[in-house]
Amino acid sequence: MDRDSYDEDDDRQNLIHQNDTKQLPHHLPTGTNSTSSPRSTFHIDDIESQIRRRFKLNLNKRYLIAVLLPLLIIVIYFSTDIRSLFSSNISSLRFDSVTDRMKESELRALYLLNQQHSSLLSLWNRTSVYNNISSVQFDDIKDGLLKQISLNKNIQHVLLSPYRTGNLSAELGNSNVSDTSFGGYGFDRCRKVDQRFSERKTIEWKPQSNKFLLAICASGQMSNHLICLEKHIFFAALLNRVLVIPSSKFDYQYSRVLDIEHINSCLGREVVISFEKFMETKKNHPHIDKFSCYFSSPQLCYLDDEHVKKLKGLGLSMGKLEAPWKEDVMKPSKKTVQDVEAKFKSDVDVIAIGDVFYADLESEWVMQPGGPIAHKCRTLIEPSNLILLTAERFIQTFLGKNYIALHFRRHGFQKFCNAKKPSCFYPIPQAADCITRVVERANTPVIYLSTDAAESETGLLQSLIVLDGKTVPLVKRPPRDSAEKWDALLYRHGLEEDPQVDAMLDKTICAIASVFIGASGSTFTEDILRLRKDWGSASLCDEYLCQGEEPNFIAGDE
Repeated sequence: MDRDSYDEDDDRQNLIHQNDTKQLPHHLPTGTNSTSSPRSTFHIDDIESQIRRRFKLNLNKRYLIAVLLPLLIIVIYFSTDIRSLFSSNISSLRFDSVTDRMKESELRALYLLNQQHSSLLSLWNRTSVYNNISSVQFDDIKDGLLKQISLNKNIQHVLLSPYRTGNLSAELGNSNVSDTSFGGYGFDRCRKVDQRFSERKTIEWKPQSNKFLLAICASGQMSNHLICLEKHIFFAALLNRVLVIPSSKFDYQYSRVLDIEHINSCLGREVVISFEKFMETKKNHPHIDKFSCYFSSPQLCYLDDEHVKKLKGLGLSMGKLEAPWKEDVMKPSKKTVQDVEAKFKSDVDVIAIGDVFYADLESEWVMQPGGPIAHKCRTLIEPSNLILLTAERFIQTFLGKNYIALHFRRHGFQKFCNAKKPSCFYPIPQAADCITRVVERANTPVIYLSTDAAESETGLLQSLIVLDGKTVPLVKRPPRDSAEKWDALLYRHGLEEDPQVDAMLDKTICAIASVFIGASGSTFTEDILRLRKDWGSASLCDEYLCQGEEPNFIAGDE
């Protein structure tokens, strides 16, 4: 504006100077008085009037140009890319690209901030479920906060991305930017549990080769019997006896699901034998010298007349069943090693003890990782190698390394659970919410489903397990298909269509999973948890379904 004012004043001075020095016309006579002639006066006035009009017109034009020129420049500036007049098309495209990237990044950042708001609100609501904030696992809160730190780093990355070189879509496409540093505080929320195997309390099992203990297991299904068998191993070690595996004519066919010789190789000596080998040793005329019952009620040894008849049908002779103490199945009391040695130790060759499934004997010692016996393996009672290899082939085919295993017990479970306080039978929508929270915490893409539920229940469950707008697939073992080879080992060895083999295969797949969700009160679940503990696969995220919650609806009693 200073420059424009200077030019306008200079022009005005020139016009005034020219008017002041204006000369008379040459045709006027010399010495004539201009004022004495009206024509001359009028003429001069007319000239001056024309000069003034021209001067005023020129001045108005100058002012008009001075006012309009800046406005014109502003209009041109905002309607036209000035740089395009002085730069190449490449520069213009670069400018447009950066502008678009900035807009896209800002929108992306707003979206991420909204996600962060929702996650923080979810974390807050999760803590409000508990009556006492101290009951909330510290790792759960820590994990939630670290996720928000990571999301915040992601937002910073998005906002800065327009100023970086490279492909914009590639930079913005990664919505899960991970920052594992966190000042050294990064951690895996569902990391494996440190079982501290080196701190195990163990005893040596060095049995006398001519002293035997017959394992008697009668309560429940296969999972109960495996737990019973595990406790019998502890009894045999305490009493320095070889353990005789039950006959398939009285119990399950353990050789189809377990590798009995695996137990012997783990200890480097013969500590267990099959019932058939025991019969050969006794020349097919075995006699049970002492039949002791761990439980005296509701009936001796938890055996009814049908079980006793089956035992005698194996060619065994025996005396009457005896109980060294009063012990109720419904209210088992805690027993010590000294109690067992005092009541069950004997010099006779063959003894039988039944049923010890409910026995509460040195539980912390018996249930520790790897069990109470000193050995060189991960665990003594585990699936056969054929089942283990088949499980691994299934995992490689359908699941991959990172998956959750879910034991979803339903058939006949409602009545059992509702008799407990609180109940452990959950409506499917509530169960789906609980499962989804574990999926979010574990960050797993797929769930292996081990269940006896009907298709109507599993179908509804599948439709409700949704995370970030995506359905998390539930995978079950498919029916036999000759085109699939993952289960060929079982068919090759005649183990197909055996319900006990199928059950052990399910357990094995669940035991290898990254995270396991079990059914509270189920011995099937408890045996999986034992394997996970012994194999070192147990996770900090392992839990019972809807652990810490009560069902939001419970049916009435009959």
